[in-house]
Amino acid sequence: MHSATHQAIAAVWRIESAKIVATIARMTRDIGVAEELAQDALVAALEHWPREGVPDKPGAWLMTTGKRRALDHLRHRKMQGEKLEELGLDLEAQEALVVPDFVDALDAARQDDIGDDLLRLIFTACHPILSTEARVALTLKLLGGLTTHEIARAYLVPEATIAQRIVRAKRTLSEARVPYEVPRGPDLAERLASVLEVIYLVFNEGYTATAGEDWMRPALAQEAVRLGRMLAEIAPQASEVHGLVALMELQSSRLAARTDAQGRPILLTDQDRGRWDHLLIRRGLAALERAEALGGTLGIYALQAAIAACHARAPTAEQTDWQRIAALYDALAQVAPSPVVELNRAVAVGMAFGPAAGLEIIDALQGDKSLRNYQWLPSVRGDLLAKLGRHAEAREEFLRAAQLAGNARERELLTARADAMTAARN
Repeated sequence: MHSATHQAIAAVWRIESAKIVATIARMTRDIGVAEELAQDALVAALEHWPREGVPDKPGAWLMTTGKRRALDHLRHRKMQGEKLEELGLDLEAQEALVVPDFVDALDAARQDDIGDDLLRLIFTACHPILSTEARVALTLKLLGGLTTHEIARAYLVPEATIAQRIVRAKRTLSEARVPYEVPRGPDLAERLASVLEVIYLVFNEGYTATAGEDWMRPALAQEAVRLGRMLAEIAPQASEVHGLVALMELQSSRLAARTDAQGRPILLTDQDRGRWDHLLIRRGLAALERAEALGGTLGIYALQAAIAACHARAPTAEQTDWQRIAALYDALAQVAPSPVVELNRAVAVGMAFGPAAGLEIIDALQGDKSLRNYQWLPSVRGDLLAKLGRHAEAREEFLRAAQLAGNARERELLTARADAMTAARN
């Protein structure tokens, strides 16, 4: 019985924890304190629910308990001589100090406030003052409801490392007095870009793991999609948010087809498209339509989503509209030029106009220092060389790519491709 109750608590916490932390953070103006008080509410649930049963509205129960803990904290601070005005509290917190009955914490009338609170929490957790690693860890902890152990396991690093990142991140935000608010004016675009970057970094680590034995970590990819959907609900007018959601939905639709029964990678052109998730494809295409309907120039995520949509719409690999994909990469190179974009453009150009055309772009990237240890540069070059019948050169490129790969499954794939080049020569 207790096991079932604990599972229910874990499920509710994963769904509700971000809202609870966000609301308490607005009251206390301190993310570290807010997380501790939210954890107190979780401990209270673990104490009461096994004895009393799961309440009818478990999210409201946790929210109410967390806010009561916050009020106790604020009263304690006030008793220590701090003036309420100096705490910078909002009207709700001031009223709650006088009228402590707020059982209707999740009434429909409060849902807009909850959305505002979540936006504040997302923008604070992803503040550019923090390192990329710290932003990722803090976001997964506060908004994903993941434990430190779960984050460490997902990223294959010691739990103590993740714990230190989170502690330092909260300390940095506190010491820098980062305001707990949604940025306005010219700061908004830069800060939103930081939020989207964090979510997409989480997704990419789940979609193609940088290290370890498994090629994918689907739980991380799914968590990123959940965070993206949450952001789209509370920021519906942001085109790039819908673009990122579209991109992640469309790429997620291929997860089941990306590996075989032994966990070995299956490249896009070889995948069984019958195993693609067509519900996710429909969701991704709908999100892309929303991004396009908001007008303006498509951003980096919407453009990548448009590329993914070309693959999703093609019944077979042979029917893929590679010329459109090449044109979209041209547009992406204008919006966000980078060596990686050029590398991907080379693939598209090679498919649309022949391997020699793609190889010309690749060879121009050979001296780029940022790609020196990037396994996909020699991998793509090897593929283009193989299509040109230059098997010996292709083999050397695949072997070089395998040496650079940090993921065991990638090394296996690239080594196998090198072996195939030896067989093709004989």
